[in-house]
Amino acid sequence: MNEDQAVFALGALAHAQRLRVFRALVVAGPAGRTPSDLADELGVARNTLSFHLKALSHAGLVSVEQQGRNLIYRADFSRMNGLLGYLTEYCCQGEPCEVSAPGSCASC
Repeated sequence: MNEDQAVFALGALAHAQRLRVFRALVVAGPAGRTPSDLADELGVARNTLSFHLKALSHAGLVSVEQQGRNLIYRADFSRMNGLLGYLTEYCCQGEPCEVSAPGSCASC
């Protein structure tokens, strides 16, 4: 991931509602979720949710697949991990480190 891609992805996540949608899709895992399920779970109007899903999709953070009459949205874990990798690329002063727990490096 390059700097422009990271800025675009972070910009898409820089909205509370989109962040909640993305986190719900991460929790759903590879099975993904339909927009109606997400709208019900998050208490978001469907047209508003559509706007947020479009922004996340344009940033490459979610993918969409048509299954019959339903759209299934999934978090793009490779893109998410690419963003995390970009953000932590130079942790531990550029030395390789092993992350043992969220938010902490074993060698820092």
